[in-house]
Amino acid sequence: MRVRYSAAEDRYQNGMKYERCGRSGVLLPQVSLGFWHNFGSVDPYERSREITHYAFDHGITHFDLANNYGPAYGSAEETMGRLMDDDFRPYRDELFISTKAGYDMWPGPYGEWGSRKYLMASLDQSLRRMHLDYVDLFYSHRFDPATPMEETLQALVDIVRQGKALYVGLSNWPLEATRFATQYLKEHDVPLLIYQGRLNMLDRRPIDEGILELCAAEGIGFIAFSPLAQGLLTDRYLNCKLQAPASDGKTVGHVDGVPADSRMAKGKFLKEEMLTPDLLVTLRQYNDDARSQGLTLSQLALAWVLRQKGVTSVLVGASSPTQLAQNLGCLAQVFR
Repeated sequence: MRVRYSAAEDRYQNGMKYERCGRSGVLLPQVSLGFWHNFGSVDPYERSREITHYAFDHGITHFDLANNYGPAYGSAEETMGRLMDDDFRPYRDELFISTKAGYDMWPGPYGEWGSRKYLMASLDQSLRRMHLDYVDLFYSHRFDPATPMEETLQALVDIVRQGKALYVGLSNWPLEATRFATQYLKEHDVPLLIYQGRLNMLDRRPIDEGILELCAAEGIGFIAFSPLAQGLLTDRYLNCKLQAPASDGKTVGHVDGVPADSRMAKGKFLKEEMLTPDLLVTLRQYNDDARSQGLTLSQLALAWVLRQKGVTSVLVGASSPTQLAQNLGCLAQVFR
């Protein structure tokens, strides 16, 4: 018989720190839980429960989803719906739940990008899957170069006015489009709450392109996804050996020692060819730096992101409560 979940009474005294999201009234945990991996229909539901229980019991109040997270598409949101019914309904007002639409979700011309029809239909589907009346935050998941920005942004405005989302955000939008969106949303009394972008020690584009600077200037929060570079900034690949290509140039090099349960072994988002000799040297140097500070590589990488000016939170995935617990060790290293 399933034991009824009761959240830890000391969940807000466990060391989690909360940052104000831009100039809004929202406080987000410095570490948020992402449902991109490990919460789909191919993953054991009881493990998903264990991870989310541990997260909430340790002050993680923000769960981040998207319509096509899985696999299969939509199944991470369905998992969230089960979690709400089984465990989290009594704690709904303590949770900050986000979802997104923008990437391909269903066949045909209305199943992706940034049209009003797609965004509104997608959110309606997401709410049904998650068994929610509203989400706290709804994102445009990517910039659509073919749809007028006014159409996409007005859809976000109207979604808030309909009560289906409390706040709106942008993810993966270029700088000038984000600048336009910031002004449009401000003029329509639905200010942009947060920008979500890829930021880690190996990929610093939001800094280099000026996104973080814009967010700081405009009072917009910033949340980093892939802070561990899909697992490269962990200890999982440090002992890998690169097999050199044959002298004829026709045989492709191979990586030996890839953990069987790793993302690189699955080969969808993280491929062997990404682990070049130069990158492996860099990763080992970062690991040496981490060890000299008494940290794991992942803790160093997360702390590095959180130290960047304008960053509100980092999104971490987790395949177990133990992995999540290790990552939360980064909080002691973040000095504001």
